[in-house]
Amino acid sequence: MADKKILVIDVGGSRVKCLVTGEETPVREDSGPDYTPEQMVEAVKRLTAHWQYDVITLGLPGVVKHDRMTLEPVNLGVGWADFDFQKAFDKPIKVVNDAAMQAVAAYEGGRMLFLGFGTGLGSTMIVNNVIAPMELGHLPYRKGKTFEQHVGGVALAELGKKEWRRYVDDVIHRFFHIFQPEYIALGGGNTKYIEDIPEFCRVVPNVSAFYGGFRMWDADAPQM
Repeated sequence: MADKKILVIDVGGSRVKCLVTGEETPVREDSGPDYTPEQMVEAVKRLTAHWQYDVITLGLPGVVKHDRMTLEPVNLGVGWADFDFQKAFDKPIKVVNDAAMQAVAAYEGGRMLFLGFGTGLGSTMIVNNVIAPMELGHLPYRKGKTFEQHVGGVALAELGKKEWRRYVDDVIHRFFHIFQPEYIALGGGNTKYIEDIPEFCRVVPNVSAFYGGFRMWDADAPQM
């Protein structure tokens, strides 16, 4: 896809960010718990009207199959499930889980687990170039609450950094022992608050989600 310009759209629970091939500065807009796909499409078209692009990679915070969300996202509004993004943008499009998109950027072969600490807890494994998106954040963890409720953005604000870091460290080690990856890539906007990074982890910058979106169109890139 070297001759094609790629627009990458990274939809999160707090913001929508876009970057196109050849540019360095993303454009962005706030999202939130009531944000709909129609609002996202309108915002992206408006924010990127000055850019030319041929294809799109769209990263969404939820379960994605066959270029569509199959369940409504936890941290956005309604209407996302089965929304036809191909029709809405009228461009060739790859729709993927947002954590999977960032995982693709971080992947360096073998068995890798990606954990994204942002509004929620994103998770993906890539094993021998095959992407396996997961929803580990919604599994039960402690006291009737999920992993995401202990290490997501709301938990960070409510618990404070010290207590939040204790849960993050426990979650990282639990998943390392359960899934036995060769390494864990840590991403997401709240990764900057993590201290004492385990030796089997590597931190990837949040902007890497865009590079994962660009990489998705390479012939040798990890695929679903």
